[in-house]
Amino acid sequence: MQNGAMKAWLDSSFLSGSNQSWIEQLYEDFLTDPDSVDANWRSMFQQLPGTGVKPDQFHSKTRDYFRRLAKDASRYTSSISDPDTNVKQVKVLQLINAYRFRGHQHANLDPLGLWKQERVADLDPAYHDLTEADFQDSYNVGSFAIGKDTMKLGDLIAALKQTYCGSIGAEYMHITSTEEKRWIQQRIESVAGKASFTAAEKKRFLSELTAAEGLERYLGAKFPGAKRFSLEGGDALIPMLKEMIRHAGKSGTREVVLGMAHRGRLNVLVNVLGKKPQDLFDEFAGKHKEHLGTGDVKYHMGFSSDMETEGGLVHLALAFNPSHLEIVSPVVIGSVRARLDRLDEPSSNKVLPITIHGDAAVTGQGVVQETLNMSKARGYEVGGTVRIVINNQVGFTTSNPLDARSTPILYRYR
Repeated sequence: MQNGAMKAWLDSSFLSGSNQSWIEQLYEDFLTDPDSVDANWRSMFQQLPGTGVKPDQFHSKTRDYFRRLAKDASRYTSSISDPDTNVKQVKVLQLINAYRFRGHQHANLDPLGLWKQERVADLDPAYHDLTEADFQDSYNVGSFAIGKDTMKLGDLIAALKQTYCGSIGAEYMHITSTEEKRWIQQRIESVAGKASFTAAEKKRFLSELTAAEGLERYLGAKFPGAKRFSLEGGDALIPMLKEMIRHAGKSGTREVVLGMAHRGRLNVLVNVLGKKPQDLFDEFAGKHKEHLGTGDVKYHMGFSSDMETEGGLVHLALAFNPSHLEIVSPVVIGSVRARLDRLDEPSSNKVLPITIHGDAAVTGQGVVQETLNMSKARGYEVGGTVRIVINNQVGFTTSNPLDARSTPILYRYR
């Protein structure tokens, strides 16, 4: 067919707008299979430019897509957001951040009520221009790891208080590593500040608490007036230490080196390291084995033993306490570093240092800060130390805690 015939065809009535879809479908059939269309149409289509080039997308599919899109337009309708709602959403995220930074300042850490708790303005919704009228409105909670994307503001505030202002406070937003901060956030916020324990674990903790308190009561009744530096008021140290060692053992730790002062040492010796109670009672009674005597007081004594864990035996070593207050801290770190060097694994977690401090000493003894200053030095680092501060609220002899130190928070360091 020549150009004249093509022109005549283009001018024919076949190409009216009402036939457009039909002709397009016919042409697509031709492109797919030329023999599927009438010979006259096939001859005509063969004269069109570009024949033989397979299209990326047939026009009918594009047309059908937009037809379906029009039918389901409600899914894609845009709405004009309320500027006030956007502002409040930002305020809600600022409130969450305030609890992460300063929630620990409202934690319930003073059971005797000796400190007057100062109001923290940032934790008040009103500080962020949020009122009770907003409490029933739902907002996005951002990275708050509560397991929900949105929450009613009232429920969110209750969750934040439970997480950061309960009997456990968490001060961690000063950490420079974003990864470490998110790790802590995930573990604190996902359980709302309360760990979940099985019935068996709860019974075990109760048994360990009972053993700790029972020993102190017995010593107080049997040897009244004798120096023993009681753990009373800090009994939770015993299940805390044992659970820490159990967890470390499961994680591959093979040795734990402990250092502590007088407070609670006798209880730790018996209920954590396994010293025989009879040997302790003999020391109180003045019965000494002559060939083993060192002349030192019983609350300076060290001890070593092995503790069975799910991950295998863990060797425990409690350092002897040189009577100079807090000087045992660098001794423990040095012992751990020597053990790691012996294993030729300086960055290993196979040896865990734990140092236990009294609240009255940790803030006043310079050797604590000096030890911290060496924590990242190449010749002394051990991969981190677990530091526990026992505060039974009688460490200082002053009746008013305002005469003891300047801040209610005992211990701040990185």
